[in-house]
Amino acid sequence: MKQSLLRIGSTYLPVSNVKRATDWYVSNLNAELSYQDQDKAILNMANQSFFLVKAKEKECANFYDSEGKERFSLTFEVDGIRELEMLRDEFVAKNMKVGELENRGHAGRNFVFYDLDGNMFDVWSEISPEFKERYLVPDPISEESAD
Repeated sequence: MKQSLLRIGSTYLPVSNVKRATDWYVSNLNAELSYQDQDKAILNMANQSFFLVKAKEKECANFYDSEGKERFSLTFEVDGIRELEMLRDEFVAKNMKVGELENRGHAGRNFVFYDLDGNMFDVWSEISPEFKERYLVPDPISEESAD
């Protein structure tokens, strides 16, 4: 039998101050705190665990591509462009560092945002169809055919 990876269970993010970062994630991203000590916090958000790990100052999870552009390593998904716009407006109202809405030449739209330590995240307006089918929204066409 061939084995395969089933999901991403945890993401590790470097932070300079675990308590301050934890408060920010709970307050701004509605993360649920499940554990915290001086060196790390475990948060539940977006169907996975995020470990905030105390790191050296100015350490972050971003990287630079071959053109020298800073990139994120993680994209969150929301269900539709309107949801994306509303979330971006909410982040702006919370005085979070947020990028403009972008058209990257594929379905949907995106924007980026940053945490207190400069970790950059992407948000995309398109939920993967498999995730949507399994966990979120029943397909109205298949519900009608079941009647």
